[in-house]
Amino acid sequence: MKEWKKFLYIVAAFLACFYLPVENLRFTNAVFEALALVKWYAREHVLLCLVPAFFIAGAISVFVSQASVMRYFGAKANKFLSYSVASVSGTILAVCSCTVLPLFSGIYKRGAGLGPAIAFLYSGPAINVLAIILTARILGWQLGLARAIGAVIFSVVIGLLMHLIFLKEERARHANGDFNVGETKESRSLGKTILYFASMISFLVFANWGKPLEGDHGIWTLIYQYKWWIAGFSLVSLAIMLIRWSKKEELKEWASATWGFALQILPLLLGGVLVSGFLLGRVGHEGIIPSKFVAALVGGNSLWANFFSSIVAAFMYFATLTEVPILQGLINSGMGKGPALALLLAGPALSLPSMLVLRSIMGAKKTVVYVSLVVVMATISGMIFGAIVK
Repeated sequence: MKEWKKFLYIVAAFLACFYLPVENLRFTNAVFEALALVKWYAREHVLLCLVPAFFIAGAISVFVSQASVMRYFGAKANKFLSYSVASVSGTILAVCSCTVLPLFSGIYKRGAGLGPAIAFLYSGPAINVLAIILTARILGWQLGLARAIGAVIFSVVIGLLMHLIFLKEERARHANGDFNVGETKESRSLGKTILYFASMISFLVFANWGKPLEGDHGIWTLIYQYKWWIAGFSLVSLAIMLIRWSKKEELKEWASATWGFALQILPLLLGGVLVSGFLLGRVGHEGIIPSKFVAALVGGNSLWANFFSSIVAAFMYFATLTEVPILQGLINSGMGKGPALALLLAGPALSLPSMLVLRSIMGAKKTVVYVSLVVVMATISGMIFGAIVK
């Protein structure tokens, strides 16, 4: 039977190569867009976004005790505290749907409850202060305000729903897993641990600080001018703290954990980015699916327009802040305000690459339910918003 499967795979691969439509301009352009997007992703997001995120995730598994994670995000933690912290984490972490994955994996595998972990997963890329301000300035204050309110509500509601839907499995996970660690003595003070993570998060945030709008002279511009000084100071501070406070065994364990996250996540992300680029292209460039079809299907405020916008946004890859210029072009092409909000609530928090990684972290079933909840809630929110601002 295995030999027959191998034979069928070979035949399928041969037929795919035999009928490869290399003479079709749209196909070859889509292949180019896939390669161009993965090249851009590698240059712009791997070294300054993903690599620091891998190190932070590794640090969570080494420097943060399981007791601490359980105290604030575990199944028996104070729900108000855990969901409050998780739902506003995006105001600190200006990350995309892919960069947040190592951080989510770190706290989830460390024993965090599914609900708070999912709230963190959604809010990380969705509640980005700079993105919300940019949305309000370019697309109007109504969309900016609706995006901010919707993102906070989404993170809490989706987290609670995931907790309730998989309550039985979560109880079994915490009963069978090595999460009941009781009271353990921390290897270092809470203050030192906070300084560790503050320096790492500071580097992640300021090294990726986006260029402000032309003519802007506010605090965002000032920070952008000195972002490398701030990021460099954060990195030097971290190095000094590691030398003074960390043991050699801890550093080895940290490197090993970081490498483990990279091996699990990076191949799936790069593969997903390739597929996303092939299907939908980059900003201002088309993939195999013509952008005019998308624009034509998201006009007005019908159920279909909002649902289609949510679905496309869920599978498309949005780097931090790129959703704003994409939406600006779609709105100018006739996109309704409701579908625009649906895209803003579903797009930054999801992507095809992130779905592939989430499946490897928490399984296909939980991933499908999570994606479905985001799409359904984004669709409903879009219809309500479209009716209000009509």
